[in-house]
Amino acid sequence: MLTRNQRLDELPVTKKHAKILGASGIGWALDAMDVGLISFIMAALATQWGLTKTETSWLGSVGFVGMAVGASLGGLLADKIGRRQVFAATLLIYGIATGASALAGSLAVLMILRFFVGLGLGAELPVASTLISEFSPRSVRGRMVVILEAFWAVGWILAALIGTFIVAGSHNGWRWALALGCVPALYALVVRMSVPESVRFLESKGRHDAAEKIVNDFESSPMLFDTRSRPVPRPGVEADSIWAPTVRRRTAALWAIWFFVNFSYYGAFIWIPSLLAAQGFSLVRSFTFTLIITLAQLPGYAAAAYLIERWGRRATLASFLIGSAISAGLYGLSTAEWQIIAAGCLLSFFNLGAWGALYAIGPELFPTNIRGQGTGSAAGFGRIASIIAPLIVPPVLAFAGTTGLFAIFATAFGCAAIAAFTLPELKAEALS
Repeated sequence: MLTRNQRLDELPVTKKHAKILGASGIGWALDAMDVGLISFIMAALATQWGLTKTETSWLGSVGFVGMAVGASLGGLLADKIGRRQVFAATLLIYGIATGASALAGSLAVLMILRFFVGLGLGAELPVASTLISEFSPRSVRGRMVVILEAFWAVGWILAALIGTFIVAGSHNGWRWALALGCVPALYALVVRMSVPESVRFLESKGRHDAAEKIVNDFESSPMLFDTRSRPVPRPGVEADSIWAPTVRRRTAALWAIWFFVNFSYYGAFIWIPSLLAAQGFSLVRSFTFTLIITLAQLPGYAAAAYLIERWGRRATLASFLIGSAISAGLYGLSTAEWQIIAAGCLLSFFNLGAWGALYAIGPELFPTNIRGQGTGSAAGFGRIASIIAPLIVPPVLAFAGTTGLFAIFATAFGCAAIAAFTLPELKAEALS
């Protein structure tokens, strides 16, 4: 007789799967919108409030301080009280904090509120990917997590649109942009009511009746796609901590990848609108360039979603990281408008495809009892890099220029690719 988890693993893709993916994805997109908005608000407030480059850097970094704390705490709480509870609570926290940021009258107040925004965001992201990974049919698990991550591009595109047409549209445009952050607070209620709790989590807490009901709901849901395939046997991985001998090598590799990818991604994309403005482009024009570059994220996710079940997790992640390294180098050498846009689009394509593969591979590396902690701790460690990256941009620019800055980002992507090759390949294998 199959266990509940095996029954979930062997299901086709049903309407129930589509519903949970859509509900989680909208929350993911709202997260991305909030993170993306700060890059446009930084550029606007540097002019309106006369911020120095150091002050602007701290405005970009303080949210990531909150994200580092939130990612670590969120993963631990997800293993203690459940994935769904943490998912909804974090949406509520960052939605309220973002809305309140619209009323900030000073840089200090805005930075305090941005910390709480980051706290909610950091806890939500690894928890959502864990939830989707635990519900997805085994044969398309990686693809479904990449599709979830693709909602990030939707949110970042929304941020670019808001930045271009609202932030740059009026003196108080940045306030109206932040006021839209109240939307996640309302959406948290939808999540709480519509997203089921993880079956694996319920079983680990002895709530077998609740787990059985959820599995029955998925089994009775109408089929959308028949993706079933024969199971791939493997011995279960057991560990009581993320540094246990059976998993510590993959923990170290995952932490390294998260660190280097966060460093390059946030160092580049948080600063791109401001860098373009500093190169002499108007605020509207620099925001428009950023919008075009952001659109390239969608095909990057699509390619990663296709390849991750063809090439496997490790090959897809490493390939997109190598592409990111090359693209970052090209961006640093770009001077003409077409070169900036072309290199920026390539960087968006490869970097966001790598993010999709990274979120897919993380939850598969750990057993149920430490899965939230494993993904959350890696995200938390990575956020240290996202704090550092915006802060180093001004001094590196002064010393080595844009070429030197993006050479550093390219090197970090290369280091992440090397770490990716050390991870185990878990394509089509059952979660332990």
